Amino acid sequence: MDDFDVKPILESLFFISDSPIRVEALVEILPESNKEDILEGIRRIQAEYGDRSKGIELAEIAGGYQFRTKPGWAEWVHRLKKAKAVKLSPAALETLAIVAYRQPVIRPAIEEIRGVDTGSVLHTLLEKGLVKIMGRKEMPGRPIVYGTTKAFLELFSLNSVSDLPKLQEIQPPPAPQEVSPRETSFQETSPQEMSPQETSTEEVLKPETEEVLPPQDPPADEGEE
Repeated sequence: MDDFDVKPILESLFFISDSPIRVEALVEILPESNKEDILEGIRRIQAEYGDRSKGIELAEIAGGYQFRTKPGWAEWVHRLKKAKAVKLSPAALETLAIVAYRQPVIRPAIEEIRGVDTGSVLHTLLEKGLVKIMGRKEMPGRPIVYGTTKAFLELFSLNSVSDLPKLQEIQPPPAPQEVSPRETSFQETSPQEMSPQETSTEEVLKPETEEVLPPQDPPADEGEE
């Protein structure tokens, strides 16, 4: 049909779906159309709802597309829904981060990084649906292999694990090295006496040396009173 417009149909599907819809699923639902027209309809929807005056947007999440409220209106959404946020302990967040960045990963590898037992934490993450069992590794004991789930991607608004921030972006900068006053001392120099062209850091920072005193004769024994 020449006048067939896929955009309003896509809007309806995204509106009623409580989870992201993959393009492959849309192709099956819409045999009257084709993949290129569906992608073009998605781009038109994204452009329309990308306007700042709109309260929702069509986001690419977990390999599919879903209408989501914009972060700027989260406060009012919470007032309506009164939903409890997913709470994770520091140990659970740490374990989840290791699984996300190291997957597929086995439990001994997680515990080697954390330095503690992670059995109960992994059980909690499995219950919350953020971590899944991917199988068993072909090695002695055939340990279970863990990975993240689609729910993990939806929770953190990621399209795939490749969208995770790089470790270099989230690692804190190295702390400045502290210098013990017993090991080094600074030569007192006024700003007028210092010049970047004339005086280097090595010339200002000098090791402290201890004064060596000559040996002294032991005091003579005093007689008893």
